[in-house]
Amino acid sequence: MPLPILRSASTLLLHALVWGLVAVLLWAQQPDYPGPKPTEFWLTQAVVFGLLVAVFYLNVGWAAPRLLYGHKAWAYVLLNAGALGVVLAIHQQVETRLGVPELVATAREAVLNPPNPWSGPRPHPLPGPEENGPLFNTGVLLITLLVLGIATSLAAMQKGQRDAESRLELERRQVATELSLLKAQINPHFFFNTLNNIYALTLLNADQARSALHRLSRMMRYVLYESPAGHTRLSQEISFLQDYIELMHLRLTNKVQVMLELPDPLSPDPFIAPMLFQPFVENAFKHGVSATAPSRITIELRQPTAHTVELCVRNTAFPDRPADEDDEPGGIGLANTQRRLDLLYPQAHTVRVIPRNPSNEYEVCLHLNL
Repeated sequence: MPLPILRSASTLLLHALVWGLVAVLLWAQQPDYPGPKPTEFWLTQAVVFGLLVAVFYLNVGWAAPRLLYGHKAWAYVLLNAGALGVVLAIHQQVETRLGVPELVATAREAVLNPPNPWSGPRPHPLPGPEENGPLFNTGVLLITLLVLGIATSLAAMQKGQRDAESRLELERRQVATELSLLKAQINPHFFFNTLNNIYALTLLNADQARSALHRLSRMMRYVLYESPAGHTRLSQEISFLQDYIELMHLRLTNKVQVMLELPDPLSPDPFIAPMLFQPFVENAFKHGVSATAPSRITIELRQPTAHTVELCVRNTAFPDRPADEDDEPGGIGLANTQRRLDLLYPQAHTVRVIPRNPSNEYEVCLHLNL
């Protein structure tokens, strides 16, 4: 069930429970004698119920947001004190004008002491507590205070929910902005390197340059139409990775070995964030290739389950490679990639980096739960 519908259903249920409780409390105020109660008594209780409804929604909809949480607590207290006095006064006036105390006393006398046909006329019943005209009804006072307390609590709860939603919306916008900035760092850097490679290739082999341009156009289409969507199919991400590797492989010498292992396609084809694997592979080509010494790049992409992906990239580690080269100006760096993973897959990924494994290779492995 969508969250707005669930929230609306919870609010309706809460209001129904509140008014059900108020109705039960008003019903429990009936005079303590068996038999039917005067219609005027129930009419009075109905008037009180309507007043409580008005006071409740006045508090929730206007008084609490505008006064209590508008730094005018004193005005809120005065308003509620006035509302309490109005409810008590109207209840007293309605009860008096309808003659409820006299009717209740007469009905109680008729039920408790039925008339004896052999006796003479019975004197008028002595006035009870209801007929003495008390200053206010204690039961109505307590119920009104309860309704005011519930209204204030509900207004506080709604304000807390609105504040929480505002914070979540602000965090969501901040995350979206940060992701956009990270992607802006990734995409221009990638195309800058690729265009330089194609330019160098045009001087050596025109046919290969045309093939490289075709691959680049296909990759640009992927970046333009898949990357903004925020998700793509794993098979499409693998195709993009293959295009990238083939494009980079065109400028390598015979001293460089590139091995790519891909998983067999699984069904269903899960969704994944676009261009998520490319930074790891780009760093391997950037730092694991030597113009003179033999070098090796191994890329293993596994899919243990339908919604689990593992990527391991290994490249030859050269002694003269600076330790912080991943974070050089203008580069992508594992720090930015790690930040993107933290934003997109919190608590659903692990990254393991081994600067130099037993095979003298720089190794980075990503485990991702989709």
